[in-house]
Amino acid sequence: MARNVIESPSRALSEYVILPGYTGKGTGPETVSMSAPLVAYREGEEPRIRLKRSLMSAAMQAVTGPALAIALAQQGGLGVIYCSQPIDAQAGMVRDVKRFKGGFVVPEVFSPESRIYEVIERRNRRGYSTFPVTEDGTPGGRLLGLVTKNDFDDEYHREKTVRERMIPAEGLYTVRELEVGGDLRAADRMLRESHHGSLIVVDDEGRLRYMVFKKDIRQHMDNPHEMVDGKKRYMVGAAFNTRDFTERVPEVMREEPDVLFTDTSQGFTKYVAEAVRYVKDHYDVPVIGGNVVTKEGFEFLAGLGVDGVKVGMGPGSICITIEQTGVGRGQGTAIGEVCRARDDFRSKNSRYVPVIADGGVVVAKDITVAYALGADAVMMGRYFVGCDESNSPIVSSRRQRRSVKLYWGEGSEKARAWREGRYNQSDFPEGVVSEVDLAGPLKEHMMETLYKVEGGMRKAGCMSIGELHEKAVLQVHSMLSVREAGAHDVAVVSDDDNPGDRK
Repeated sequence: MARNVIESPSRALSEYVILPGYTGKGTGPETVSMSAPLVAYREGEEPRIRLKRSLMSAAMQAVTGPALAIALAQQGGLGVIYCSQPIDAQAGMVRDVKRFKGGFVVPEVFSPESRIYEVIERRNRRGYSTFPVTEDGTPGGRLLGLVTKNDFDDEYHREKTVRERMIPAEGLYTVRELEVGGDLRAADRMLRESHHGSLIVVDDEGRLRYMVFKKDIRQHMDNPHEMVDGKKRYMVGAAFNTRDFTERVPEVMREEPDVLFTDTSQGFTKYVAEAVRYVKDHYDVPVIGGNVVTKEGFEFLAGLGVDGVKVGMGPGSICITIEQTGVGRGQGTAIGEVCRARDDFRSKNSRYVPVIADGGVVVAKDITVAYALGADAVMMGRYFVGCDESNSPIVSSRRQRRSVKLYWGEGSEKARAWREGRYNQSDFPEGVVSEVDLAGPLKEHMMETLYKVEGGMRKAGCMSIGELHEKAVLQVHSMLSVREAGAHDVAVVSDDDNPGDRK
């Protein structure tokens, strides 16, 4: 028979409820912190990456492209670019996030001998239209001028050189790097005093360093929680599989992602060990390993030196791994066991390895429960796919007369159409294709969720995720209790149905 049979059932996140805790005076929403470490650290040290709002988007074709990764970084979270695509395409997505016009931008440039049709093609592909011109055509070359959409006609000037149409450097508003000092507020003051929409920052020898755009400064001021790296660029993660990592990781690393994630539903394998060791031996970048759902799985990954562990096998809304294979675990039980293993590992090794709940997290209460069970962060797909910025197309619903977004699992037939991804070895689907309602802009969608999570944390008497780990008390929620927790035994109506009640 089996080595062990656990008779108690595994639990989903929805089967737990957090009991109320004491809430003192002066504990409003502004006192609640959803910040948490993303990567491992030793006692007395600060983690290399700490999320300001501990929400992450899944590395899925339908979910995380550059637009969503940027929008999530602006709100204090992290997007992870999927690897089930050609290597150069994934590297390009990471590059798009890192070069997005946010703060001090390392711009794309042209040489003076480039043709205007090349500028047009780049403009149409990238969606922006201001390009510096440097002597050697590299971002660090000596600045010669600037070419914008106002400097040429798409048809009449197509074959002209950039030199013929650019604004020479002498006519541009440039500042020395030392004058700005990497301070966005200083750049903002300079732009306020000028009549220009952007600053071009050069070094003492006239070599291009950065550009700063007025509209991007406003964006930064409006997003105080944004996740940026040491060069003021938005942070982004990238996934890699256990099949082509020796080719994929070097190309992706050229674009300087902030953290890498193994991409496999079963992280307790020699293939994951080989991939993690390769990255650790060749690059100075944090690696998040996974996915696992047991104490043994965590200990295996922690022994490899990973910087974080993803938990989840089968709980995703479009995942049918358990149904197809009989292997997996309820997400609530999995998080609890792995987090206990994490705490034991910390007490023995003085090294804290953050745990990420990946899958089964759909609504605000799932997030709060996952934190209370010990997770440091949550990774979500279904939650983000309905946002305007997700990588999924808007389509007409096959079931109803309305617009929706498609959502498909990485193990679905749709994802497996790209044949070099992690499911190339499977002859059967482990995911489905579904429809998801439109959720609107990510910022608005996420803010509503944050209010609910923060409210739940306060009612539990906890002002931080760390306090939830230490103080929260959870209880299993019976099916009758689940029913009782929602509206029941009434006919729910909207305000529009009761016009007589309005004053």
